[in-house]
Amino acid sequence: MAAWRELDAAMQVVAPVAVTIDDFARAHSRRFVEDVFAMRSANGFGTRSADVNRSLPYTSGAMLTAARLALAARTAVAAPVSGFHHARWSEAAAYCTFNGLLVTALALRAEHPSLRVGILDYDYHYGDGSDDIITRLGLHWITHYTAGQKYLYPEQAGAFLDAIPEHVARMADCAVVLYQAGADPHIDDPLGGFLSTAELAERDRRVFQCLHERAIAVAWNLAGGYQQPLSKVVAIHRNTYQTCRAVHLGQAAPSP
Repeated sequence: MAAWRELDAAMQVVAPVAVTIDDFARAHSRRFVEDVFAMRSANGFGTRSADVNRSLPYTSGAMLTAARLALAARTAVAAPVSGFHHARWSEAAAYCTFNGLLVTALALRAEHPSLRVGILDYDYHYGDGSDDIITRLGLHWITHYTAGQKYLYPEQAGAFLDAIPEHVARMADCAVVLYQAGADPHIDDPLGGFLSTAELAERDRRVFQCLHERAIAVAWNLAGGYQQPLSKVVAIHRNTYQTCRAVHLGQAAPSP
C-alpha cells in the first residue's frame, strides 16, 4: 500500500468490515470454521495460531468490503490481501485458511438474491478450493475461471493473453467480478513461471479494459507471489494498481 501511495497520493483507503462466523459458514463447514478459531484445526499455514486467527475476519472482510464498494459504484476496488483459492469446504491448504472469494460471493448473494458473480482467477495455480466449494454447494450463479488449469508454460503466454477477452466474455451476465491478480505467474517466480513483467502488465490491462467496457464492477486482490526480495512482488502489484487506475481514469497504460 505504501508503494501504491507513492503512485497515487489521493488514494482512498477504506477500513475493511470484518466478516463473521456466519459469513465464513456460508462457504465452509461450520464445524471446520469453529475448529480453526478454537485452534483445534490447523490454518492454511499448517499451524494453530491466535495471531493468524485474528487476521482472518479482516482478510476476507477486505475482499467483501472491496466488492461491496465496487458493486455500488460500478468501478474497480483493490483488496490488498491474499490467501484464498486453495481453501476447500472443510479444509485449509497452501497458505489459504478460508476462501475469501467464496465468502464474498455468498455474502453478496445473500444481500442481492439475483446477483451473479464472476471469479477470474489468474493466480499461477489451480483454484481447486474454489471449485470444491462451488461444486459442493451447486453455485450455478458463479462463473469461475482459473487459468492454472491450462496456462503454465512460457510458450503459452501469447495464447493466454489472446484468450482474456473470451474469459471476460463468459462473465458478461455478472454484476461483479472477483479478480485474483496473481504475481506468481511471473517467469522468475519460484512457484510460477510463464509471463514476463511486461506480459503481466498487459494481462492486467486487458482484464481491466474488458471489464470496464462491459461496465462490470471488479474487486481485485493480490494473490500469489513468492520472489525474493519481496520488493519484486510489490513491483508487480504496483503495476497492477497503476494499470487499473489508468484504465478507469482514461489514461494511457504505463510501461512496466
